[in-house]
Amino acid sequence: MIEVEIGHVSDYFSHPMVAGIDLEGELKKGDRIHILGHTTDMDLTVGSMQIEHADVDQAGIGQSVGIKVPERVRKGDKVYRYI
Repeated sequence: MIEVEIGHVSDYFSHPMVAGIDLEGELKKGDRIHILGHTTDMDLTVGSMQIEHADVDQAGIGQSVGIKVPERVRKGDKVYRYI
């Protein structure tokens, strides 16, 4: 599978487990993504996404979104979308 970098983790909230992601590409609900960093390496499907606590189905360049993640991520981790 080919990966395209679409952003990076800007923040992490442990309750609930949510990653804040600054986007440099497009992301849609249902997309498969890969979050990769020094100690992070996870694949997941975007089940829900929020901007300013409002549910959205897609977001684009320059926007910041929150997505639920199954484990801890770290600030600066790269986010890739599978195409």
